[in-house]
Amino acid sequence: MYDLERYLTIRSAYGASLGPEGTVAFLLDTTGVSQVWTLQEPRGWPTQRTFYDEPVSFCRFSPTRPELVFGMDEGGNERMQLFRLDMDGRITPLTDHPEAKHRWGGFSSDGDRFAFASNRRDESVFDVYVQGRDEIGAAAERVFEGDGWFSVGGWDPEDRRLILTESHSNFDQDVYVLDLETGERTHLTPHDGRVRYNSVQWGPDGDIYMVTDEGANTLSLAHLDPETGDQTTIRDGDEWNIDGVAVDEDSGLLVYSTNVDGYTELTLGQLESATNLSTFPVPALPGAIAGGVSFGPDGERIALSSSGRTRNTNVSVLDVPALREADTLDRPSHRERAVEEARDQYTEASTAGIPQESFIAPELVRYRTFDGREIPAFFSLPDSIPEGGAPVIVDIHGGPESQRRPSFSGLRQYFLSRGYGLLEPNVRGSTGYGTDYTELDDVEKRMDSVKDIDYAVEWLTERESVDPDRIVAKGGSYGGFMVLAALTEYPDRWAAGIDSVGIANFVTFLENTGSWRRELREAEYGSLEDDRDFLESISPINNIDRIEAPLFVLHGENDPRVPVEEAEQIAAEAQDQGVPVETLIFDDEGHGISKLDNQIEAYTQIVDFLDEYV
Repeated sequence: MYDLERYLTIRSAYGASLGPEGTVAFLLDTTGVSQVWTLQEPRGWPTQRTFYDEPVSFCRFSPTRPELVFGMDEGGNERMQLFRLDMDGRITPLTDHPEAKHRWGGFSSDGDRFAFASNRRDESVFDVYVQGRDEIGAAAERVFEGDGWFSVGGWDPEDRRLILTESHSNFDQDVYVLDLETGERTHLTPHDGRVRYNSVQWGPDGDIYMVTDEGANTLSLAHLDPETGDQTTIRDGDEWNIDGVAVDEDSGLLVYSTNVDGYTELTLGQLESATNLSTFPVPALPGAIAGGVSFGPDGERIALSSSGRTRNTNVSVLDVPALREADTLDRPSHRERAVEEARDQYTEASTAGIPQESFIAPELVRYRTFDGREIPAFFSLPDSIPEGGAPVIVDIHGGPESQRRPSFSGLRQYFLSRGYGLLEPNVRGSTGYGTDYTELDDVEKRMDSVKDIDYAVEWLTERESVDPDRIVAKGGSYGGFMVLAALTEYPDRWAAGIDSVGIANFVTFLENTGSWRRELREAEYGSLEDDRDFLESISPINNIDRIEAPLFVLHGENDPRVPVEEAEQIAAEAQDQGVPVETLIFDDEGHGISKLDNQIEAYTQIVDFLDEYV
């Protein structure tokens, strides 16, 4: 058996970007936080390019120069700043506005300028800026003054226009084109109700591609005419979401991913015209989840990362000419071999010496809930089941507009190695199963999703492999609310609860969350103006007298999403009820625990807590 620290030091390589000289840049957490590294050849010796105590959040190569832009915040405050990194090692701060958030919007085609959205002017809204690569901070030109949550989808092929996306909620967006010469903004997606327009980007000849659920229950791949706003469906989502698309403006290559019950199916194709896509084979990737596509010069190569529950995250590069040639071969066996040989795994992130074959894959299951609906979940059991059954952690995702997928987690593998089972439900409100499913927990239906957790425990208690007296609720962010609500609504179900950066009181949460987020979250949870009484009634803090199970509360002092007061008040109130409570708050973390030393401290204490009470 390997100790916790070994599992937490299993590394991940992801977020790749292909440079104009063949260099692959990516993020790797070898130092304990993600930094920028580069490689010149598959499985070569990587070069570390940044050396910070804070994690780097993204990196993107210039299309024309051996330089890249990366982003980083401080202490998890999410006020990301932008920096330019030259391959000779020089780092130039580009934004230098530590009080504001900056959201990357892409390089112009010549690499001389870049765009971004920022809330410098007003914390609650995002404006759009354009800045020269040699300019710093105040030199940025504000090209659009926003009145909401705007982001930039990139420059058109002629560098005259920007795509803007305005988010009204996670399930409602609008798309605009901004003319940089005239300042005119054209609204392309007027609509009624809630419609998603995601992954919006330019393609060849100034066409726009995206995924949308307009008029449908699931996301489809669509073409959007930037002159008329007319939409044409290229691929229907049917039962499953097409949850992302990447297009290369120069070559017309297009990659989209389909989310099939949480697993990724990739499709690679060539745009023969604006709305006609011919596809060719994609090699199998390690693991079950893939994404983060980056195109190399002339569309010759594609970098992307993949992972699975038994495979830590790594970067692969696809040779596009080799894939095209493989598709012409007559014999299926030759074609399949040639397709697989067209993929090189570039990174080999360490598993800390833990054999990959020791990792345990989950089973995809479904259990019936109170209204007869079937809830999908991933269920994992340890190799050895004691007499009386194994303890099980019900691990609840955040969001709530999110989805638990079978990606890698060293912590989950550690729990399995220690004899804990895991149930990871995608209760109503989760994404990935259609808009109708996601809306089943909105506002007044919020507690129906908590009922789904109760029925998850009921399903577990019917398994001979599970000890019904040793079931733990664990979750983060909105999942932390779900933990607290499950402990107060169904107190006799639980042996313990672990609340990480969770919501204890929806009223104080909405009052104190970052002003740029409040409107987005009210669309999901209900508004302070119209729904205050209801929000009070479902807040776990107001039902704390029902709690019985020991509680561990974990939070970051700098959390801009769920302020640390949520942790402080629930811990204090639970203690007043005589409940055993352990609280751990890190002064250099935000919405989650990102730094390795902090993770080791936090999860060592959590394991000790579970050992004592479970």
